[in-house]
Amino acid sequence: MSVEGTLFMVAAPSGAGKSTLVNALLEREPAISLSISHTTRPPRPGELYGRHYYFVERSEFEREVAEGIFLEHAEVHGNLYGTSRTMVQELLAQGRDVLLEIDWQGAEQIRRSKPDCVSVFILPPSRAELERRLRGRGSDSAEVIERRLRNSRGEIAHAHEFDYILVNDSFENALADLQAIVRAVRLRGALQWQRHEGLIADLLAAEA
Repeated sequence: MSVEGTLFMVAAPSGAGKSTLVNALLEREPAISLSISHTTRPPRPGELYGRHYYFVERSEFEREVAEGIFLEHAEVHGNLYGTSRTMVQELLAQGRDVLLEIDWQGAEQIRRSKPDCVSVFILPPSRAELERRLRGRGSDSAEVIERRLRNSRGEIAHAHEFDYILVNDSFENALADLQAIVRAVRLRGALQWQRHEGLIADLLAAEA
């Protein structure tokens, strides 16, 4: 039997660099599958349906909530986001590690159903830098940016609920830290015992 994969969750306030770090991690760790979320948020320039998000109307999203399609769902900055239960469960059952880009509300829901998940919260190096990054994206209105800055305080207040916290002050250092977390989790004793059951049995049976 294959060993079930690990579910990783990465959260951060808008502008902390979460998506950029996650994309770079996926390039370095091809054994991790990114779970594509459903959202009512309109696509930003360059974003594609089915690659970055499944962009849906609010009415469709609410219907999917009623049908129990989502492993978790939450409203963030006025938009709805949700994670497909079937997609995540199928990938984990195949032995694939799965990564969710998520907010603290969704992470809280998932911990209740999958307490063995691994969660990471990314902090910006300063409030000034967070604001600079948000304004530098050039994709949001001034009103949206102000709302994201206000909401960031509430989001950061939940950082202590996560297994790991890293600061994205240097992109390469933050990426190395994120990759180190993944590798350390994969080397946990319980997982390694399952993965190398045959080897361990041979070693235990070998004559002294």
